[in-house]
Amino acid sequence: MLYTKLLRGVLLQLPRKSAPDRAARLAVSISQPYQSHYSTKTLTRVNDNDNKSKRGKWFTLPPFNSTISGAALGKQLAGGSTGDTAETTALKWVLRCCPELPRSLIQKLFRLRQVRRESSGMESSNNGGQAQEAKLKRVAAKDSLSLGDRIFLPISVQEFHHEKQDCPCTEEEVNFIRSLEFYKDPAIIAINKPPGMPVQGGVGIKRSLDELAAACLTYDFSESPRLVHRLDRDSSGILVMGRTQMSATVLHSIFREKTFGASRDDLDNEKRILQRRYWALVIGSPRHPKGLISAPLGKVVVDNGKSDRITIVDNAQNMSSQHAITEYRVIGSSSHGYTWLELSPLTGRKHQLRVHCAEVLGTPIVGDYKYGWQAHRRWKELHPPDLSKSSNEKLFMEKPSPFGLGLENGSISEKQPRLHLHCKEMVLPDVSRALQNVQLSSGCDLLELESLKLVAPLPLHMQRSWDILNS
Repeated sequence: MLYTKLLRGVLLQLPRKSAPDRAARLAVSISQPYQSHYSTKTLTRVNDNDNKSKRGKWFTLPPFNSTISGAALGKQLAGGSTGDTAETTALKWVLRCCPELPRSLIQKLFRLRQVRRESSGMESSNNGGQAQEAKLKRVAAKDSLSLGDRIFLPISVQEFHHEKQDCPCTEEEVNFIRSLEFYKDPAIIAINKPPGMPVQGGVGIKRSLDELAAACLTYDFSESPRLVHRLDRDSSGILVMGRTQMSATVLHSIFREKTFGASRDDLDNEKRILQRRYWALVIGSPRHPKGLISAPLGKVVVDNGKSDRITIVDNAQNMSSQHAITEYRVIGSSSHGYTWLELSPLTGRKHQLRVHCAEVLGTPIVGDYKYGWQAHRRWKELHPPDLSKSSNEKLFMEKPSPFGLGLENGSISEKQPRLHLHCKEMVLPDVSRALQNVQLSSGCDLLELESLKLVAPLPLHMQRSWDILNS
């Protein structure tokens, strides 16, 4: 890996007290906190004749100053109380100042005790590099910083910026990934995730959206987009990513506060800060046209430990569980035995919507073979002949899809339909505007900011099912 090669260089070029280096030091060109959150500049060499003999072979970060706390800002946007400002650790400051460096490399430098700190109380010395070296002390990743503290990294980290990484995607693949993007501002980027594409890498996964976004959606930013929430591999719809570390931290906090707020039975807030609305096609029909599902979820191991599944926990005392709440309403029903539902998760639990539909409402989602396998065993009985594909449709669906996704397939006209679950709408705070306002005025009322409303069209297989059932 790139950072492993770089780390060898770092270890070979550690500073020696007896041989101060006369080279010019490096510094991050960040003039104020807000600019650092959106900076797209790489680290540049600075001519500083007064200080270059003092630093030795060190890469110098700007002095720590009072900056925006992403977690506190996200909590405030979510309507929570910020409380005391969270302390900034050495690791957080390095990550904030050096977004170009891999997190894994920075963490390894801390573990190997190769990071130093100059406390703000230390006075500047003109006795050369050796006197400066004596002032620098090792700093741990979790150590808190005081205003004016400086962090020093081995100067060999500059080599990372000269390593140009080739894009692993073909031109066709890059165009496809960029076609998924439907909203972008300096803080976030939103894509309409296609069904069948995993969001995050793992065992047996060759291509994932986080990797592809880093290769195709970084544009002129020095940082790659970061995941802030998840969608199941087989589901589709709105996936929001933070374009910087700061915006990702804010979004993480907003999504976390959403779940915490719902778990505290804060259900009467008509103007929820974060709202997600999914569309699902289910087998059968709920007893009531709308309602609120509040059922705890827990994980059980099946197949002799080879896999697991989420289920409703009837007795939370005998099994660990998580509170899960979902609002639902019927959009439309069909004479063929299907119903379109709008689902609004108030908590963000794994497979929450799928389990609530299958086990609470008794209406499993079409294409959900994990939680609705019994209903799909009778799929031929539920699949009337008049829903069969036409010959023209078959020819149209033979067109190849990028990454082998087969996006033209999977409607209810087929023997094995895809999962019909799509995140269609999301309302969330305008993080970009919030960061700008906080920078301009610390006393601004963030709750008065207008929200962003994102809407993603249905994927082809769900749109085709919609057309079939409404024809």
